[in-house]
Amino acid sequence: MLQRVRRTVVVAAALATVAAGAAIGGVTSAQAAASGCRVSYTLGSQWGGGFTADVAVTNLGDPLTGWTLRWSFAAGQVVTQAWNAVTTQSGSAVTAVNAGWNANLATNGTTTFGFNGSWNNSGNPVPASFTLNGVVCTGATTPGPTASPSTSPTSQPPTSTPPERTVRAYWLRPTDVAYDQRYVDGIANVMREAQSYYRQELGKTFTLNNPVVEVVNGDHPRSWYENTPNGNECYWWVVFNMQQELLRKLSLRAPDSRWVNVGEISAEASCSGGGGGGGWVILSGHDADGAAGVNGPMNRWYGGMVHELGHAFGLPDSTSTDGTPMSASFYSYPNTHFSQAQKQAILNGPYGSFLS
Repeated sequence: MLQRVRRTVVVAAALATVAAGAAIGGVTSAQAAASGCRVSYTLGSQWGGGFTADVAVTNLGDPLTGWTLRWSFAAGQVVTQAWNAVTTQSGSAVTAVNAGWNANLATNGTTTFGFNGSWNNSGNPVPASFTLNGVVCTGATTPGPTASPSTSPTSQPPTSTPPERTVRAYWLRPTDVAYDQRYVDGIANVMREAQSYYRQELGKTFTLNNPVVEVVNGDHPRSWYENTPNGNECYWWVVFNMQQELLRKLSLRAPDSRWVNVGEISAEASCSGGGGGGGWVILSGHDADGAAGVNGPMNRWYGGMVHELGHAFGLPDSTSTDGTPMSASFYSYPNTHFSQAQKQAILNGPYGSFLS
C-alpha cells in the first residue's frame, strides 16, 4: 500500500508550484545548469584538543537556491559547534547545509560559515577536497550541455538488465516537456544525498544504478497525465499514470522484489501528490522541480526523498512530529534522525538485504 505524503503539505506545495510547472511545459530549448565552485578553508586559533576553522564557499556555476557542502577529515577531527550552517558528521565525513538566510548563492557569490572542532593534538590537515551539491570544487566551471527539445542522451530503456538489489531512479518526460539536464543531474544529486544519509543513519546504504537516473520519454503530453483518472482521487492520477507507463516500458513490477524504483515526472495538477511503498517512490512535478533546483531550498527535497524512501523500505508515517524523517521533521533535514525502531524495521524489512 502506498503511503502518501501528508496531504495538507502536498496540496499546499502543489498549489504553490503550478505556475512554475506550466512554464516548464512551454520551454522549447534550455541550457543545462553550469556547475563549479571554489572553497577556502582557513584554520583559525588552535589549542590543546580544539580548534576553529572558517570556510568560504564560492559558487562559480548557475545560481543556487540551496547548498550542501561535503568534505572528509583525514586525522580524526570532529566538528563540535558550527555557525551560519547546519553540520552533521558520520565518521570522517562532514555535511554542512545552508542556514535559512544564506540558502541563495548567486553566480560568483560567496557565503561563509565557521565551526569549532576537536583534534588529536598531532595533526590537523586541511581537507583534501570539497563537493558543493555533489559537484567537486576545483575552482573551475563545467558548463552543462545544450538541451534538446525532444531527445535525450539516455532516453531509451537500458540495453541490459541493471543489477538487482539496487535503487533505480527515472525521470519521465511528457511529450511537450523539453529535455533539461538540470532534472537528470538534480534527481541524481538528491538520490546521492539520500544514499549518504542512509549510510550515516544505518551504517549501511543502498546501491544506485549507473546511470543514476534513467530518462524515459513519455507517450503523452503533460495534460494527459494530469487529467486522465487513475485511482480513487485526483491526488494519485499523475503518479499512477507515470508508474503504469514505467511498469510497461521497463518490465517493472509493483511491488518489485528486484529493485527499489523511484519515479519522478514533470507533470502536476493542483491536486497532485505522491507517495511511497512496496519498493516504490512515485513523485509528481514539484518534486522534480525541487530536485532541479528551481523550487526552493534543497534540504526540503533531500528530506522528502529520505522520507519517501523510508516508505519504500517499509516504514509508515510517524503519528506525530517526532524528530524523525517519517514525520514532518523531514523539513528540518539534515537535523532529523531515524529512531532505533525505524532503523531495525528497515534493516529487517523486505528490502533490508538491499543495504550494505
